[in-house]
Amino acid sequence: MTKVEQASGLDRVGDRLQRGVLATLRPQWLKDLLHGVPLGHPLHPAMVQVPVGSWISAAVLDLMPGQQRAATTLTTLGTVSAVPAAVAGLNDWAALAPDQRRVGLVHAAANTVALACYTGSVAARLTGRHRLGRMLGMAGLSAASMGAYIGGHLAYKQGAQVSQSISDLHLVSPGWHALGELASLPQRQLLTREIDDVSVILYRHGDDVTVMLERCPHQSGPLGQGQVQEVDGHDCVVCPWHGSTFRLNGGEVVHGPSGNDGQVLPTRVRDGVVEARLP
Repeated sequence: MTKVEQASGLDRVGDRLQRGVLATLRPQWLKDLLHGVPLGHPLHPAMVQVPVGSWISAAVLDLMPGQQRAATTLTTLGTVSAVPAAVAGLNDWAALAPDQRRVGLVHAAANTVALACYTGSVAARLTGRHRLGRMLGMAGLSAASMGAYIGGHLAYKQGAQVSQSISDLHLVSPGWHALGELASLPQRQLLTREIDDVSVILYRHGDDVTVMLERCPHQSGPLGQGQVQEVDGHDCVVCPWHGSTFRLNGGEVVHGPSGNDGQVLPTRVRDGVVEARLP
């Protein structure tokens, strides 16, 4: 898998595919939906449960007598539901770093083979060739399993679409941490401070102060260098790297490519000093 990460020759295909995905999925609301912004959680991992669960269940039924109709139904359900799951995955993939896109390209190739096998399996089953349908189904499940393994590497080793900032919480010691006097904080401007060498942003609106981890959950972009914009009546910070947008009064993600919320820390004002702590 490390060799795949470094296989720059894949970029010729990946770059063309990325341009095609970005040109096709143009509306911001559609990209946000596919990133999982309304959920505050990436959508693709949730969507793949339907095809994977259906295909595994169909494989179990294929080993049992008298279950041809049920196996055909589940195989068809898995094949149909794999298409929107793949679209959500491509939307996430197009916003990744080059080494992640290379692994993601191989992940997508394995799943494409699986989908082709299952499409043939559905066709064979519907025309009464159940033995061929079972064989193609097993081949598709093998390819899908390989794709899942590669997807695990992409998520757990390379950190694709997982929150890049949450690990900073483990570096913050328990208790309240002073961040400065409230009177010294300018209104509606981003400031950067540190808690135990962990960078956070401060934003004052009236007497309310938001303290949020500065690292963008998407690709660790510096939110402290971002712009403040009003979105739907809420002050938001826009990541300067990829445009992920987070509310400054709660951390909720408003626009992707991040599918995760920003991490906000509880705050209080004590003797005129703003303090923050771990959630």
